[in-house]
Amino acid sequence: MKKILLIGCIIGSLAACKTSDDFLDPKTNALTEETVFSDSTRTMAFLFRIYSDVGFSFNKGRWDSHGNTEEATDDAEYRYSGTGQKAVVLYSGTVSPTNFPFFEFWSTPYTNIRRVNLLLQKLPQAPLSAKLKTQMAAEARFLRAWYYHWLLISFGGVPLVGDKVYEITDFINEPRNSYAECVSYLTSELDAAAAQLPSKNEYSEQDYGRITKGACLALKARVLLNAASPLFNGGAETQNADLAKIVSNPTYDVAHWQKAADAALAVINSNEYSLYKDNITAPGNGFAQVFLERVNPEYIFFQNRGANRDMEGFYNMPTRGGGNNAMPTQNLVDAFPMKNGKAITDATSGYDPKNPYKDRDPRFGYSIVYNESLYYLASANALRPVYTHEGAATDGFTIAGQTTGYYTRKMCDVNISANSSFNTNRGWPLLRYAEILLNYAEAINETGKPELAYPKLIELRERAGIEPGSNNLYGLKAGMTKEEMREVIRNERRIELSFEDHRWNDIRRWKIAMAVNNGFNKRMRIIKNGTTYTYEVTESIRRHNFRPEMYLLPIPDSEVRKAPAMLQNPGW
Repeated sequence: MKKILLIGCIIGSLAACKTSDDFLDPKTNALTEETVFSDSTRTMAFLFRIYSDVGFSFNKGRWDSHGNTEEATDDAEYRYSGTGQKAVVLYSGTVSPTNFPFFEFWSTPYTNIRRVNLLLQKLPQAPLSAKLKTQMAAEARFLRAWYYHWLLISFGGVPLVGDKVYEITDFINEPRNSYAECVSYLTSELDAAAAQLPSKNEYSEQDYGRITKGACLALKARVLLNAASPLFNGGAETQNADLAKIVSNPTYDVAHWQKAADAALAVINSNEYSLYKDNITAPGNGFAQVFLERVNPEYIFFQNRGANRDMEGFYNMPTRGGGNNAMPTQNLVDAFPMKNGKAITDATSGYDPKNPYKDRDPRFGYSIVYNESLYYLASANALRPVYTHEGAATDGFTIAGQTTGYYTRKMCDVNISANSSFNTNRGWPLLRYAEILLNYAEAINETGKPELAYPKLIELRERAGIEPGSNNLYGLKAGMTKEEMREVIRNERRIELSFEDHRWNDIRRWKIAMAVNNGFNKRMRIIKNGTTYTYEVTESIRRHNFRPEMYLLPIPDSEVRKAPAMLQNPGW
């Protein structure tokens, strides 16, 4: 009998082998393929093991105890500065094929792709009903596409292994498929899975959180949006024609944008999802609550975390016992408009630099902890102000430090803290309806129809608690050109989806990282004089460096050496 060790022998390094650390690990039990797939409970558990990694990219501590991709962008500053820290390798521009400390970008997807293929191979013999087998196979095909799509956004075209299950003794020398082939494969797989899966409303309560038809359509929309974006739509950073086909669609085609728009519209028209709205309790309260309630109308695909203090532990400021990681920059703060929807750079917006946090888009207060924000303090068992001015004890700004004058509130529960005994029952948002609205707006605008983007942006801004104004445009300028609308959509995406694992990928796929991620981020130095505050924008203490070859990550050198047929990415 084959030991289940084969589960851990991954094509995830396309040639490496590593044992898993879950219930299938042969070091802790004697399970074999036969004993797993001849038992209904164990077969289901095997599928759920594949589910368990779906948030590997979202996971705020996925690189180490305090790293995420936001800290490598213009949205957040990294608390630590040691050269061994993984986020440092990205924001400093020192990443290379041989200096690639976040191997899970490559290995985790391929590990789970192999698990899916083994499940699909063994599922016919499992003692389950034909209906359940069909559903499980479709769920597995979605999961395989989910893991592949992370490879595509990071590396471009990758080897497609189909349904193959490689063994530990196999020599694997697969070439990379073209980017177009990868996109075609993923969209066809997602269409096939969608045809076999129930809608959200057809699942029983006990199955809430399992993959649905809507999740398949939503992931398809994201894949096609990425494929239409400047980096992948004729934007390869190479003159090598063969390599250009691997890393992108070789020439620009507006039809890619239309496909992306159509895919997003299919999700919208399904009428299965909606924004979580509550402007009665407080303006924009629905935006805050969507991340604090595991069951809500907006989540399309999420990772259930149960009762926890995940976000509070990662983001909370020191006085609340948190790790104070991913501190928001002034760059991000300035992206939030006023409550009338107008940018702070608009002379008619009402923005006052002497009172910069007054009358802002409500999403600002639900995303950013700023000076004098109220937040739960365990020692007082009540909400108390957080002071971030220079000289404030513990949480305050320091010229020499990494502090920015802000802490992250997004997805945190203001009524608990990392050092309290309370938890929030939440899930990590991996695909939510707000993203679909933004995907549609972006794609349809790029087809030359900015007028069709307005309703989706208005829907988001109305939920956010922004005032409609006399023209009911929620601060949007009437009659925008495609170029004007593009900048509005990108900014709306930045603030709506902040800290949800989008910014690093967005600035790369838009090919703006060279402009926005080179140089020093901005911080806010607040000086207190009696009861008066003065505000001074200052630079961060370390420079971000982004090079053109970083638009795609390098394939780890160890993997290229094992598979000579696999070409390295441009510039590496």
